[in-house]
Amino acid sequence: MTDALKRLSEEGVAIWLDDLSRKRITSGNLAELIDDSHVVGVTTNPSIFQKAISGGDGYEQQVADLAARKVTVEEAIRMITTADVRDAADVLRPVFDDTDGQDGRVSIEVDPRLAHNTRATIAEAKQLAWLVDRPNTLIKIPATEAGLPAITEVIGLGISVNVTLIFSLERYRKVMDAYLAGLEKAKAAGQDLSKIRSVASFFVSRVDTEIDKRLDKIGTDEAKALRGKAALANARLAYQAYEEVFSSERWLALEKAGANKQRPLWASTGVKDPAYPDTLYVTELVAPNTVNTMPEATLLATADHGEITGNTIQGTYEQAQADLDALAAVGISYDDVVQLLEEEGVEKFEASWNDLLKSTEAELKRLAPSEA
Repeated sequence: MTDALKRLSEEGVAIWLDDLSRKRITSGNLAELIDDSHVVGVTTNPSIFQKAISGGDGYEQQVADLAARKVTVEEAIRMITTADVRDAADVLRPVFDDTDGQDGRVSIEVDPRLAHNTRATIAEAKQLAWLVDRPNTLIKIPATEAGLPAITEVIGLGISVNVTLIFSLERYRKVMDAYLAGLEKAKAAGQDLSKIRSVASFFVSRVDTEIDKRLDKIGTDEAKALRGKAALANARLAYQAYEEVFSSERWLALEKAGANKQRPLWASTGVKDPAYPDTLYVTELVAPNTVNTMPEATLLATADHGEITGNTIQGTYEQAQADLDALAAVGISYDDVVQLLEEEGVEKFEASWNDLLKSTEAELKRLAPSEA
């Protein structure tokens, strides 16, 4: 069943699971996925935690203890989520050791309400790294304008970072620049660069969802023929940018000092349109030194019927650019789409965080000891 996943790993794609819950850890399911399905990392986000904690399985005792201590709802969420990330990091620790720190990573995101506040994002990243206290953690920082200097500062402190919510090629180049600047700060401060890791989470399916909607509205045959091409074109051109930056003189000087490349991570790889193959954003984005973080349904689909045919990014750059040019020719504004997707991405995570606050507050009240 896992031949496709094994082949994917052999092609240089690290398979990470885009999900986490306490039940997944305590039931042994996460360990099984590592052993049987070549999973070598985990990503989380506010939506994932909201779903896990509101489901309630395995959280009641901790919530009751937090309620007895009368902690704030925000502190309760920090304690609950960092406990899950810490435990998942311990399950993945053998992978971390076997891969010399490249994989075996678990990501936890800064409070999304801080996405436009550089100083608060830096403070939150430091606090999360301290709270989880595991070397195989990645702190997720959004690639907003305010997030870019935060990435540099946090990397400069020697904290490994997963940069999230990247949609545009221009912003991705700024993310890579922020990472290199952070490494240069870390080097100047005497940090061991070999211990610092980073991935850049480039979102995929949401690009097709938004652009396909606009193409359907245009409605011409020419427009309809471009459906399902934008996301892959965008991601493939991102990989071209990655190849350029990480072969530059600036990079080579850092590599000489022990630095690691910031790997592109394909995020949002669950297919939203049933007209497309459910493994589309896995099988068509195969290239060395990448990460694909998959929802469980996509992981299982890939294991069951994914066809891994080798590198599917190399040699595609000219066609990818032609596809984006064709979208512009029918009236789709790339800049408008990627700006909207970033704004919506932050808003969705904020909404999930607010839902998490409400559901956790309700649980704290429900489980609070009665005043005798």
